[in-house]
Amino acid sequence: MRLLIGNKNYSSWSLRPWLLLQQLGIPFEEEKLSFNDPAFSARVRALNPAGQVPVLVDGDLAVWDSLAIVEYVAEKFPDRGVWPAGREARARARSVCAEMHAGFPDLRSRLGMNCELNLPLAVLDTPTRRDVARICDIWADCARFAEGVEGPFLFGRFSAVDAYFAPVVRRFVTYEVALPQAARRYVATIDALPAMQAWVTAARAENDFYPPDEPYRDHPAERLAAPDEPEEL
Repeated sequence: MRLLIGNKNYSSWSLRPWLLLQQLGIPFEEEKLSFNDPAFSARVRALNPAGQVPVLVDGDLAVWDSLAIVEYVAEKFPDRGVWPAGREARARARSVCAEMHAGFPDLRSRLGMNCELNLPLAVLDTPTRRDVARICDIWADCARFAEGVEGPFLFGRFSAVDAYFAPVVRRFVTYEVALPQAARRYVATIDALPAMQAWVTAARAENDFYPPDEPYRDHPAERLAAPDEPEEL
């Protein structure tokens, strides 16, 4: 299998399947494309007509959209624990992944993923605070469905849910967002994963800055909303 991704510094959607495959020990080849590459759109559209990353290529099959990739991997590797084992836990895990996939627009725009950046924000606007609070509520509620499975992850053992919230973890670290104690512990757990650290290290070494995602370089005190990026929305 081959996973087509964008810049590690910015591409939150690419991080999700990449971290899942790495953490579960599923072999794959990484193909990284720069958002600044003039051929980016043509190269991606050759596999995904929507022109967005990530894209998983398995033989002659191309799978795009991070949730579709997760489900494909779960079917191909049913013994790897992509989803929690219990039916109710799986249902809740899929629900919160779908909510993350479709929601939290204020957090996405105000706290864009940027591994190279360290920009503490003392004050968040009200819509972003609501997004942060909802995410913390989700994390706290997942423990009810862990079904006695011990571990530091949302459903005990690492699963697709943890991969799905990994970019949020990076945002909370980057902007030093104030969090409840339990949420801080979870952030520390995900941030310390060797695969996560490998992603961040590679992201910081790219030195390939994408101008639409770098407005704070001209306005260091404020993160401005960036236009749509060439990755999955």
